[in-house]
Amino acid sequence: MRKPLMAGNWKMNKTVAEAVSIVKALKSSIADVKDVDVLICPTFMALYAVNSEVKGSNINIGAQNLFWESKGAFTGEISPAMVKDAGCSYVLIGHSERRQYFGETNETVNKKIKAALAAELIPVVCVGETLKEREDNVTFKVIEKQINEGLVGLRAEQAGIVVIAYEPVWAIGTGKTATPDQAQEVHAFARKAYGKMYGDASQKVRILYGGSVNPANVSELMKQSDIDGGLVGGASLDAESFTKLVKYSK
Repeated sequence: MRKPLMAGNWKMNKTVAEAVSIVKALKSSIADVKDVDVLICPTFMALYAVNSEVKGSNINIGAQNLFWESKGAFTGEISPAMVKDAGCSYVLIGHSERRQYFGETNETVNKKIKAALAAELIPVVCVGETLKEREDNVTFKVIEKQINEGLVGLRAEQAGIVVIAYEPVWAIGTGKTATPDQAQEVHAFARKAYGKMYGDASQKVRILYGGSVNPANVSELMKQSDIDGGLVGGASLDAESFTKLVKYSK
C-alpha cells in the first residue's frame, strides 16, 4: 500500500520570516497526522530556517531544484550536498516552469535525478503536457517520452524510491483542474510506462497530481486508485488551506 504524500511547492514566494511563520502554524495544525507524508518546498533562502523550525515534527523539507555537479564554477547553482546540508530529504526536479522558463530538458532532468539519488535525496520528478499537446491528442506520447528519457538508467533499488508528479501544464495556476477521471487515466498510463522500464517498482512509486489542487477537489482526486497525493502550488501558501489538503476526507 502506497502512503499518500501531500507536497507544497512554494515557488518564488515568501521571505524567510514569512516562511517560518506559516511553518509554525502548519506544524501545530497537522501534528496529529500519521497516515499522510507531508512535504514543503520553500525557496533556497528559507530552507535552513524552515528546517530548524520543523525539526522533530512530521513535516519533510524539499528543495525546488538542484544542479547535478557536486561543486565548481557554476555561479548561481546549488549542489545536491548543499541541499542535503540545509535539511532536505526531497527535491523537485523538472517542474514545468523549469522546463518552460529555464530550458530544462529530459536529459538534464535525468542528470539531476541521478545526482539527487547519489546524495540520498528523494527526487519528485515532474511530467506533464501543455494545452496544445492535450488538444492534439499527444498527451500519452509526451508523458511516455518524459518518463522514458527523464527516468532512464536507474538502479533497481532507486527505481522504487522516486516520486513522479503528473502536472497538466494547462492546469497549473489557472484554476482549471483535470477531472478525477482524466487525472486517473494519465496516472495509470504513467505507472504502466514506468513498469515497462522497472517492473514491480512501478507499484511502489508514488504518483502525485499537480494542477490547481485545492480543498474543494482533493478528496475526489485522492479516491482514484493511481493518485497517491498532490503537488500543490497556491493552496500550500496558506497554513489553513494546506492543512485541509493534508487532512482530506477519505
